[in-house]
Amino acid sequence: MYKNVQLFINGQWIDSSSKRTLPVINPATEEVIGHIAHANEQDLHAAVAAVQKGFAVWRETSAFQRSKIMRRAADILRERAGDVAQLMTLEQGKPLAESKAETLGAADTIDWFAEEARRTYGRLVPARVPGAYQMVIKEPVGPVAAFTPWNFPLNQVVRKLSAALAAGCSIIVKAPEETPASPAELIRAFADAGIPEGVINLVYGVPSEISEFLISHPVIKKISFTGSTPVGKQLAALAGLHMKRATMELGGHAPAIVFDDADIDAAAKQLAIAKFRNAGQVCVAPTRFLIQKSVFDAFVDKFITAVSQIKVGIGSEPGTTMGPVANQRRIPALEALIEDAVEHGAQLRFGGKRIGNKGYFFEPTVLTNIPLSARAMNEEPFGPLALINSFATLDEVITEANRLPYGLAAYAYARSAHTKHALATRVESGMLTMNHLGLALPEVPFGGIKDSGYGSEGGTEAIEAYVNTKFVTQLDI
Repeated sequence: MYKNVQLFINGQWIDSSSKRTLPVINPATEEVIGHIAHANEQDLHAAVAAVQKGFAVWRETSAFQRSKIMRRAADILRERAGDVAQLMTLEQGKPLAESKAETLGAADTIDWFAEEARRTYGRLVPARVPGAYQMVIKEPVGPVAAFTPWNFPLNQVVRKLSAALAAGCSIIVKAPEETPASPAELIRAFADAGIPEGVINLVYGVPSEISEFLISHPVIKKISFTGSTPVGKQLAALAGLHMKRATMELGGHAPAIVFDDADIDAAAKQLAIAKFRNAGQVCVAPTRFLIQKSVFDAFVDKFITAVSQIKVGIGSEPGTTMGPVANQRRIPALEALIEDAVEHGAQLRFGGKRIGNKGYFFEPTVLTNIPLSARAMNEEPFGPLALINSFATLDEVITEANRLPYGLAAYAYARSAHTKHALATRVESGMLTMNHLGLALPEVPFGGIKDSGYGSEGGTEAIEAYVNTKFVTQLDI
C-alpha cells in the first residue's frame, strides 16, 4: 500500500523537476518500501512563488471560512486514520496503535486551531483625548517555512501547519525524508478539503540545502523548526541574520522526580509508558529518573517489572508495544552511551543490546547509579534508555534537575503541597507535569526554555508566533 511520495506545489502533486528520488526504508525490515521526490532549486523557487500567491489569497479569506476548511480537513483525516496509520508504521516503525493515536490526535489539533482562527482578537485601548480611537490589530506574519523531524511524522507537522493556517499564513513544509508518506497524507486531507492553491506546499530533499534556501529567501517571513539543539542553533542564527521570526522546539533531557510520599506504583507504570513510547524517541520523554533514596529500590523493581512486559516487534503485528528505532544511526549511538555509562560504574539492570540482525530493534534498557560524568547523563539519549539515580533532599534533586542546559519538560510525583509548589517555582523547564502524564494536548502550551528552544506550539500562545501586532490610532475630525 506504500506509494511513491511526490512534492505538493501550488495545489499539484508533482515529481521533482530533475526526476531525482530518495529511498524510504522500513526500519523493521531494512527494506526499501518506496521513494520520495527530491526537490532541487527550481522546485524550491516554484514553491516560494506558490506560497507567496497563496498568502495573498489566504490572508483575505475570512477567519470563519478558514475555520470551516480546517474542520473539513480534520474530518477527512479521521476518515482515513486507519490507512494513514498503516503508512506511518511502515515508514517509522512505531506500533500501529500509536500511529493511529497520532493520526487522530492530529485531527484534534486541527480542530483546536480551527476554533482559534475565529478568536485571534485585537483590542481597543482607551484614548487620552476625546474622539480618538486606539486599535490593536492582529495580522498574519506572512509565508512560513516549517521544518519537521521523523519521530512524530504527523504531530510535528500539524502543530505548525494548523497554527499558520489559523492565523492566515501560507506555508512551505519541509517534512522528514525518512517518514514522508504520512505527512503527505495530512496535506492531502487539506487539499481535498478545498484549501486554495499555494496556501500549503510540501517539499523533501537535502535538509541543509532547503533550510538555507528558504530561511534566507525574502518571501519567507517566519520559520518553525523541531529537531536537535545543534541544528536548531544554526537555523536560529540564520533566521536572526535575516531578521526572521522563529519558533524553536529543540532537544531535551527531562528529569522525572519521584518523592517518597508519591504513589510509587502509579509513578513506575506511568513513567515506563512515557519513557518507552515511540521507542523512547520523544523530545519530552523522561530520561533522568531521580528517585528519593527511601523508595529507590521499590521504584526500580516496579519500573523493571513494567519494562519487562514491553513486547518489542514489528509495529503492525498484534501485541507489539514497542517497535524498532527509526534508523540505523540510533543503534551505535545507543550502544556507545550504554558502554560509556557502564565503564563509568553504572549498573545495567535490564536490556542493553540490539535485538537480532535485521531491523533496527533494540531492547528497552534500564541503567542505575550512573555517575554524572557519563555521557548519557549529559547527552539526550533519544532512544529506549532509562537512567535511574537516587537523591536525598529537595534542594539536591532540584539542583540536578536544573544542571543541564536543556529545559523542555519535567515530570514529578509527590503528595506534599510544599514539594509541589517548590517544583513548580524552581524547576527550569517549559513544561512540568506532576502526578500524571499531562503534556502535549492541543489546548496547552508546548515548548521549552534554555537550549531547548523558545516559543510555543500549543495553546493560545501558539497563534502569537504567526501574527504581527499592529497599532492603529485615529481621531475623528
